[in-house]
Amino acid sequence: MSNKSLAVSVIEPPKTQSPAAPKVGFVSLGCPKNLVDSEVMMGTLAQAGAELVPRAEDADVIVVNTCSFIESAQRESVNTILEMVRHKSGKARKLVVAGCLVERYRDEIRRNIPEVDAVVGTGELENILAAAGITPAEPSDSPFRILTSRAEGDARAAQGRFSRETWGGAIADLPNYLYDEATPRVLATPRSTAYIKIAEGCDHPCSFCIIPQLRGKFRSRRFESVVAEAERLARSGVREITLIGQDTTCYGEDFGLKDGLALLLEKLAVIEDLRWIRFLYAYPNKITSRLLETIAAHEKICSYVDVPLQHASAATLKRMKRGGSGDIFLRTIEKMRRTIPGVTLRTSFIVGFPGETEKEF
Repeated sequence: MSNKSLAVSVIEPPKTQSPAAPKVGFVSLGCPKNLVDSEVMMGTLAQAGAELVPRAEDADVIVVNTCSFIESAQRESVNTILEMVRHKSGKARKLVVAGCLVERYRDEIRRNIPEVDAVVGTGELENILAAAGITPAEPSDSPFRILTSRAEGDARAAQGRFSRETWGGAIADLPNYLYDEATPRVLATPRSTAYIKIAEGCDHPCSFCIIPQLRGKFRSRRFESVVAEAERLARSGVREITLIGQDTTCYGEDFGLKDGLALLLEKLAVIEDLRWIRFLYAYPNKITSRLLETIAAHEKICSYVDVPLQHASAATLKRMKRGGSGDIFLRTIEKMRRTIPGVTLRTSFIVGFPGETEKEF
């Protein structure tokens, strides 16, 4: 299904497929968080009896899990949907569009691409069964656990941070699900490596970012749930895990945990069969001494920090609603290097931000 298709590795065996079970193919675009959503949808389908196939030509149902973060990602998503439309003249009888593009352009997708049979937003993953034309064999509790948000998220909501009133077709409720260790999941990564989503959504006010509207308020998975999933993955042969979230350094704050990410890393580092542990992404002002000391103290935790700094000018960072400055960031980096010998840093910067002067650049 093009070079974006998913080769799957089943961690939990699916139920026995019925003779009429549809063959479902997936294309997953965008970030690792989106990939985990695809894995959860595939797991849900496989558990209900669907057969997952890697080639579009063999699929009765094609699912495109889309990205809508920046304009180029939106174009790629639309082009991929149109590429998959061509298969409806062959074996495919259903085309499902899922993910972030649905949250932003639900009505436009339905209106402009009539070949799309169903849409599934980022907070509606359990609807993938109905979208694919599958009825569960027996009623069961939803695998999606709705958790409470933190005070910062509620304050941002009052300020209009999560408003989607101008988005055609956006559902009234923000996405609010979060999978747990019992949720069906089929890995699309090599068997030795896996992502674990430890949090979803974001409460930060960054003026350039649409993710809070696409993903909802920040919410953490329960500590025990993450550990249980990591242990299960390790038993299945996974040796490297990457913890993901829009801001993993906020992990546990909604439960009243201080340095929740450091506490979680310490617990994961004692899982015998794991060899490497990483996390994405760190917010600059959330990198604590305890977190750095935890990375330095455990060989299994990779000496790697992914921290999107975005800019070095205090004025530009203020317009971005990020805060900080080049001097502050340099001191943070120096502290990282003192605490973690040989640390590798990965970052990103935005240039050409509205109002940026030549001097700021």
